[in-house]
Amino acid sequence: MTDDRQFAPATQRNREPILEVLQRILPSSGTILEIASGTGEHAVFFTPRLPGRKWLPTDIHYLSLASISAWLKYSPSDNIYPPILLDVCENIWAIELENQYLNEITAIVSINMIHIAPWAACLGLMAGAGRILPENGILYLYGPFKQNGQHTAPSNAAFDEMLKSQNPEWGVRDLEEVIAVAKMQNLHWRETVSMPANNLSVVFEKLG
Repeated sequence: MTDDRQFAPATQRNREPILEVLQRILPSSGTILEIASGTGEHAVFFTPRLPGRKWLPTDIHYLSLASISAWLKYSPSDNIYPPILLDVCENIWAIELENQYLNEITAIVSINMIHIAPWAACLGLMAGAGRILPENGILYLYGPFKQNGQHTAPSNAAFDEMLKSQNPEWGVRDLEEVIAVAKMQNLHWRETVSMPANNLSVVFEKLG
């Protein structure tokens, strides 16, 4: 039998600090929609440690969806849904068209996505969160950010250059610009938390 599980070394390093923030800021019930779940390692680690919630992993890549499904077989949990295909750049997301899970979603989590994607993905994420999240719903972002237009560490500057060498549309985003885009979708910036390895957790809340 083949094993479709993929492995991301960064997951082992960041999952505990991220979990600490999620346990504090996520609603105590409902479904957490994860955007760009990648390998699926975060999903299977978080779900047993977030009782009372359901977790819905998604990705745009079929290889990632296969990896997530493989991780769910390897590490099953009662509170995680099978992964679904989702492209944040679509004007209407697939889950909106199917009206599936919508009434359950109380938060959206996106880890290490907006810098390894075109800027349009950040715009699409904010627009989708503005449409889908209920009042007081939470949007959580994790990753490296520039602040006041400046990198916060030399390692982040080097990472930014590497990303842009792979795709000119990729790159570490400016936090203030992300907050401004979120505000346009009625998403209020709530807090920024410093994380290991010069990353940030950024928390938004949907206004009524």
